[in-house]
Amino acid sequence: MVGEKMKKLKIIFMGTPIFSVPILKALIANYNISLVVTAPDAYIGRKKKLTPPPVKQLAIEYNIPVFSPVKISEDFECIKEINPDLIITCAYGQFISEEILNIPRFGCINIHASILPKYRGGAPIHHALINGETETGITLMYMDKGMDSGDIIISEYLKIEEKDNLESLSEKLSLLGTKMIIKYLPSIIDGTCKRLKQNEAEVTYARIIKREHELIDFHQTSDQVFNLFRALSPAPLPYFMMDNTSFKIAELEKVPAQGKISSIVQVDKNSFTIMCADGGVKITKIQPFGKKIMNVKDYFNGIKKETLLNKEIN
Repeated sequence: MVGEKMKKLKIIFMGTPIFSVPILKALIANYNISLVVTAPDAYIGRKKKLTPPPVKQLAIEYNIPVFSPVKISEDFECIKEINPDLIITCAYGQFISEEILNIPRFGCINIHASILPKYRGGAPIHHALINGETETGITLMYMDKGMDSGDIIISEYLKIEEKDNLESLSEKLSLLGTKMIIKYLPSIIDGTCKRLKQNEAEVTYARIIKREHELIDFHQTSDQVFNLFRALSPAPLPYFMMDNTSFKIAELEKVPAQGKISSIVQVDKNSFTIMCADGGVKITKIQPFGKKIMNVKDYFNGIKKETLLNKEIN
């Protein structure tokens, strides 16, 4: 149980995506969240509808004030006015200046989705999957002026299953982060938590995924192609180029295959297989540019599937 004194503390929460929602919801149930800082509304989907971030939607539901600065490093007067006791960030997406970090008396705490110092940066879950890691986790840490370089409070591990993709692993890590912040926040506030310096010799980075990183290189192994697929599923999905048109892959599996690398080596009524460095990937759902996701069987309704055999990709 959280004591009444702790419930009266002024806490600011900073976060944006769905990953942060369960964490914020648990904090709202246990503490006084004075302000939620999140990204500005964005145009989402094919219809470009202006949509508030998931964290903002939750804050509005609980009548918590919301602040959505374009650049928080230049616009943070309202944070100074609140003079919070603690700031908690989770997948916020903007750099927090040292001036902001120095405001709360209990410091600024970040909930990071990796076992630091591994995978500092904005896409740790993506890169853990891309690199075929078998475990990852959540680290609670004190923030400093560097990128995810502050002292570690606690880390807890989570096994990555082969069936995990970006969505499922994110959900598991979000749940773990929720449990951890509720469990350890009292010791952070009363000053009894430990502080462990990060080992700079073990640092790796997880940079934000850009469009060029979503293009599949079939000269890699089938495991590497499969891991990229997992890391980008169910969105934004990896893609390949064929006849100067992009195709996103929405469903695939690894299969034995032989033939020329980066070409279509097998075709049947429901799928086609592209050769990788050591085997094939059998594709059963695709999204041609400008169209919806469809079964390969339906895609074949508009073409002669036999013409795909031996076609080179990219």
